[in-house]
Amino acid sequence: MRERERWRKKEKEKEKEREKERKRERKREKDREREKKNERKREMAKERKRERKKEREKERKRETKRDKERQRERKREKERKKEKEREKERQRDRETGNICS
Repeated sequence: MRERERWRKKEKEKEKEREKERKRERKREKDREREKKNERKREMAKERKRERKKEREKERKRETKRDKERQRERKREKERKKEKEREKERQRDRETGNICS
């Protein structure tokens, strides 16, 4: 009888220990899953950061291109004004009879 009780007691203790181990394993598994999820979040954040950086670079290039185009346009406008002035000057010269090219 006592032998059987001791055996049952040992079995109960073994079962408790197995249950504790299963519980620890579930916790470890949850921790691994949480870590995987966090890693994915970090990767996605890095990817978004890279995308934003690329977009900023593209925008900077577009802005540089626009600036250069504006500069060229100002230069062309200035040249047009100069040409207009020269034409007016030629016209005045023609009207006064001072034809010189």
